Amino acid sequence: MEGSGEQPGPQPQHPGDHRIRDGDFVVLKREDVFKAVQVQRRKKVTFEKQWFYLDNVIGHSYGTAFEVTSGGSLQPKKKREEPTAETKEAGTDNRNIVDDGKSQKLTQDDIKALKDKGIKGEEIVQQLIENSTTFRDKTEFAQDKYIKKKKKKYEAIITVVKPSTRILSIMYYAREPGKINHMRYDTLAQMLTLGNIRAGNKMIVMETCAGLVLGAMMERMGGFGSIIQLYPGGGPVRAATACFGFPKSFLSGLYEFPLNKVDSLLHGTFSAEMLSSEPKDSALVEESNGTLEEKQASEQENEDSMAEAPESNHPEDQETMETISQDPEHKGPKERGSKKDYIQEKQRRQEEQRKRHLEAAALLSERNADGLIVASRFHPTPLLLSLLDFVAPSRPFVVYCQYKEPLLECYTKLRERGGVINLRLSETWLRNYQVLPDRSHPKLLMSGGGGYLLSGFTVAMDTLKADTSLKSNASTLESHETEEPAAKKRKCPESDS
Repeated sequence: MEGSGEQPGPQPQHPGDHRIRDGDFVVLKREDVFKAVQVQRRKKVTFEKQWFYLDNVIGHSYGTAFEVTSGGSLQPKKKREEPTAETKEAGTDNRNIVDDGKSQKLTQDDIKALKDKGIKGEEIVQQLIENSTTFRDKTEFAQDKYIKKKKKKYEAIITVVKPSTRILSIMYYAREPGKINHMRYDTLAQMLTLGNIRAGNKMIVMETCAGLVLGAMMERMGGFGSIIQLYPGGGPVRAATACFGFPKSFLSGLYEFPLNKVDSLLHGTFSAEMLSSEPKDSALVEESNGTLEEKQASEQENEDSMAEAPESNHPEDQETMETISQDPEHKGPKERGSKKDYIQEKQRRQEEQRKRHLEAAALLSERNADGLIVASRFHPTPLLLSLLDFVAPSRPFVVYCQYKEPLLECYTKLRERGGVINLRLSETWLRNYQVLPDRSHPKLLMSGGGGYLLSGFTVAMDTLKADTSLKSNASTLESHETEEPAAKKRKCPESDS
C-alpha cells in the first residue's frame, strides 16, 4: 500500500520528488506516535507536548530524523557511532535491586536546570546513567530497557515521513479511531484486496471514515480511472484524503454524488432541475447570512486537528488567517472584497459542483461500475441493496461494519435477493510480535477487533424463460411417475415369556 502512493503514476518523476517542499503534507513520527501536518514556514506545530517550526525540514529527504533544539528549531540528527569494542559492565540478575526511589542522585530540579541550559537530551540521559547507583548491577537486558525508557522521555527525535495508506491508517486508528469507525489498518488492506482496486477501474465508494478509504483507493489507482463517492448530508468529508497530498491530476477522476438522489436515479426520475434548485436556494441564504455561514465553516475546519491543512500555502496568507481567527468581529466578505463579488464566487463554485454532480449521475446511469466499497456508520443492508444495481456483473463488492450483526442481516437479504455469489463474512485477527535478541515473543497487548467484512461477486439476474415444449414434456413425466409403494407392515411374533 505504501509504495504505490509515494510516486504517483501520471506525474513525471523529478529528481527532487523525494525531498520535502514547502506546502507538502507530511507525517511526523516519534516512537509509535504519528501526526499529519502541512509544511509551512513560520508555522508553530505542537506535537507530543513540544512545539517547533518546520522551516528547517524543507529541502531534506523524507525519512530524515530531526532533533528539537532551543527556540523550537529542528536540526538533523547526526548518527552517533557507538563503540563496539567496549564491554558493558552488567550484573547477572536483578534480585538485589530495590526500587526505593533513592538510586538516582539527580533530582527533578537538577534535570530542569540542565534543560534550561540547553543541554541535549542525549547528554541528559548519559548523566542519568552516571548518577544511577543501581545501573551497573542490572542485567544487560534491563540496562537496554532503562536507556530506551529515558531516551523516550528526554530525547525529542522526530522523523518526517511521507504520507501513505499504512501510516495514515495507523495514525487514525491510534489517535481517533471513532472517526474511521474503528477500522484497523489490516482490515483496510483486506478491503483494497477483496475489492480489486487497481488503475483504470471505475469504482463506487460510500464511506464515512473521514476520507481514509477514498484516499487509499486513490493511492492504489494512481490517478488512472474514476471514483464516484456517494456522500450523506451537505458534502463529502475528506479530511484524511487531504493528508495524502495528492496532485491536482488525481482529482480529475474523482466525482461525488449526494446519497439522497440515488433513489431517484434508480427509478429514472432524476433530472438536472433537482440539482439546479439547490444552489439558488443556498445562494439566497448566503446573501442574507453569509457571515454566519463563514464562521461556522471556519469553526468546522478548526475542529479537524488531524489534517491541519489551511487553504493557502503562503506565509502571508497564513498570518492573515491567524489574525482573522483571533478577531471575533471580522466579516469575511468585507475582507475579500465587496459582498456582491463574494456571492458571485459562491455561485460559480456551486455551478461547478452541479456540473460534477451531473457527470457523476451520467457515470452511475451506465450501471457498469467495476466494484463497490461500502464503509459507513449507517446500516449496510439498504445501502448495498440499492447500490448493487450500479455494478456490472462479475464484479466484486466489499462492505465494512464495526459489528457483526448488521452484516449477518445483510448476508441473509443478499441470499434471498440473489444476483450474488461467493458471499463471505470474515474478520481478520492481528497480533504484533516483539523481535529482539533472545527475547522475541508476541506482545502482551493486542487489538480486540478491527471490524468485519462482507464480500462477494455480482452476477446477472436474467430470468430464463422456459420453452412450452419443455413444459409439456415435464407435465408428461410427472403424470407417468408412480408413487413409491408403502412399506408392508410386519407383525412381530410374540415371544412366550
